[in-house]
Amino acid sequence: MIGGGKVLGICNGFQVLTELGILPGALTRNRHLNFICDDAVLTVASTRSSWLSTNQLGDEITLPIAHGEGRYQCTQDTLSKLQDEDSIALRYSNNPNGSIFDIAAITNSRGNVLGMMPHPERACDHLTGGLDGRIILESLMK
Repeated sequence: MIGGGKVLGICNGFQVLTELGILPGALTRNRHLNFICDDAVLTVASTRSSWLSTNQLGDEITLPIAHGEGRYQCTQDTLSKLQDEDSIALRYSNNPNGSIFDIAAITNSRGNVLGMMPHPERACDHLTGGLDGRIILESLMK
């Protein structure tokens, strides 16, 4: 982050970013206290940052999820700030874990830090789950 480089926190990495205060909010136990391992359909909620700038608002992508503590939580003030800053990057189409406002991924206000529960690295070829993860990972090279 020093110098404005990109930081990507996936799953537990997202938890670390919130625990360090780099991203707001917290990740808590899933709504039904169960571990979820499934594919999740996600809606692109922001194209402000370079992470999803090649997409259109409302585009749907499918990425695997695998977590027991993936429910994103924050205060109403924080949610309002995330909305005002256009920092909600991805939302669950069918919220599997009870995250507030269906949030699956957020960015910081500068847009260079992305925290997300879904696993784009597990969706980079046709054999292991499609190609939708490449959208996010290829943005690291730009």
